[in-house]
Amino acid sequence: MLRALASAAVLTVALLGLAACGDDDSGSNAPTTPVTIDVTIAGDSVDPNGDRVDVAVGQPIELVVDADAPGEIHVHSDPEQELEYDAGTTTLELDPIDQPGVVDVESHTLDVVIVQLEVS
Repeated sequence: MLRALASAAVLTVALLGLAACGDDDSGSNAPTTPVTIDVTIAGDSVDPNGDRVDVAVGQPIELVVDADAPGEIHVHSDPEQELEYDAGTTTLELDPIDQPGVVDVESHTLDVVIVQLEVS
């Protein structure tokens, strides 16, 4: 009987340990180093212009916008984000994107896709 109780105790501890190592959707495994994307807006031209950028789910993203006039950037994430920038250099921090997929980042002012974030 003692042997059966000891076996049950070992099995219980093992199962609890496995449960603790299970799938964690909290985003704690997301990289903490931000992806930095340099954006230049001059007149009606934008660089980059529709490029794809790989980003991990939950990873911080920064847009460093160098613009000749103020404007607004729209991120088609869920929830959507609208970020304003000034003339000169502005660093914009996007809210982390929690769902895999492709997210367009566009200039509302110029009606052009700046980058597509490929979130995986």
